[in-house]
Amino acid sequence: MKFSNLAKLISTILICELAGVIGAVFTTSSIGGWYSGLIKPDFSPPNWIFGPVWTTLYFLMGVAAYLIWNKGLNRKSVKIALSFFIAQLILNIFWSIIFFGLHSPGGAMIEIVFLWLTILATIITFYKIFRPAAWLLVPYILWVSFAGYLNYSIWILN
Repeated sequence: MKFSNLAKLISTILICELAGVIGAVFTTSSIGGWYSGLIKPDFSPPNWIFGPVWTTLYFLMGVAAYLIWNKGLNRKSVKIALSFFIAQLILNIFWSIIFFGLHSPGGAMIEIVFLWLTILATIITFYKIFRPAAWLLVPYILWVSFAGYLNYSIWILN
């Protein structure tokens, strides 16, 4: 791997992990307080699981973005695909802000619908360019689907 490609790979992974760090700032401050006082469904996973899962998902997202970026920013399809990718990454951060920062499961529920649709658009556009990159995002949309159901359940229970 050429140094420039390695730099691209590292930068895409770091950008995605940074999104996780930004979200964690809002999450961590609420976990022991507000969130612990919420009624949660029986299928709610233990709090410790979220960190490793999200770290892995952000890593996979970074690799996927790198694979698409590596196809050439001069291609319109790559620009569009990476625009969807950036949009979903921003929406990902905003979910944490809305749910944990603003303590709004209802608002976060609305937001996660837009996040899910943007992830789907990202997968579709990635698939048209380089299928392995799209497949790397499948665990992400599955986890966000679960998170959406969990979000909805918490909203209804509280």
